Amino acid sequence: MALKISAVVLLAIVVFLLIRKSGLKGGHAVVCALLGFYLADSSIAPSISNLTTNVADMVGSLKF
Repeated sequence: MALKISAVVLLAIVVFLLIRKSGLKGGHAVVCALLGFYLADSSIAPSISNLTTNVADMVGSLKF
């Protein structure tokens, strides 16, 4: 659960920075949010969740 909250916060910060610095329009951000909302309700949602979990596990296992 903590990973999902962290990902949401991280993505919100990225969108905020893109709006402020890179010229992303507010309408574009709304469309992206709606896409994510509908993607979460689709049949591909479990695959996306598994992919992000695997990537997070891989990054977490890296040794510096």
